[in-house]
Amino acid sequence: MSELVSISTLDGENSFNAYVARPQGTPRAAIVVIQEIFGVNAGIRRKCDKLAEDGYLAVAPDLFWQFEDGIELDPDIEAEMGKALDLFGKFDQDHGVRDIEAAIRYARSQGCAKVGAVGYCLGGRLAYMTAARTDSDASVGYYAVGIDNLLREKHAIANPLMLHIPTEDGFVDKATQKAMHDGLGDHPKVTLHDYEGLDHGFATEFGKRRSEEAAQLADSRTSAFFAQHLG
Repeated sequence: MSELVSISTLDGENSFNAYVARPQGTPRAAIVVIQEIFGVNAGIRRKCDKLAEDGYLAVAPDLFWQFEDGIELDPDIEAEMGKALDLFGKFDQDHGVRDIEAAIRYARSQGCAKVGAVGYCLGGRLAYMTAARTDSDASVGYYAVGIDNLLREKHAIANPLMLHIPTEDGFVDKATQKAMHDGLGDHPKVTLHDYEGLDHGFATEFGKRRSEEAAQLADSRTSAFFAQHLG
């Protein structure tokens, strides 16, 4: 069962929409699904639906409400990719993390004692920030961008974090990947997985970027990680 809900911002002065997928019966836990630069599109909604099928309450906040409600873009359409990159450049990430925290609070208000987060691309970076800045019980980032300039926050990561790193990521160069391994490889709460020869977006639900075998491997690792740390 899915629905669109309204969530209040932390300061209570605004609200934003979130796509919510509910499991049959009592949720085992909740997971906040953090969008790519393409908004809460069909792929992100499908991520939520699959989590609900696995027994989780899944919540995908519309972080681009900063610009307008309901932005949905397709990375396989050149003009829409261009718009997505423009939005990424304008997006206030600190504001976005606060909205993710509001979504975590919403999930806890639905009776879920444990709440995790999983994000993709921009959402992968935000998942790292969520691990460092919120009380998320477990967080996962797929092909997170720009983690090298967030390593100063690694001391604040108190709960488990997993990062999926494709080695041929067009948005994350080799130097950045090395910085991630050097900075996080010995962190007791962080697990890193490399995917040799894979590019950015390999675990997308739809479109040309998906690599079926690698997506299934990464998703199986994520599933086991959440089962261990969320229930």
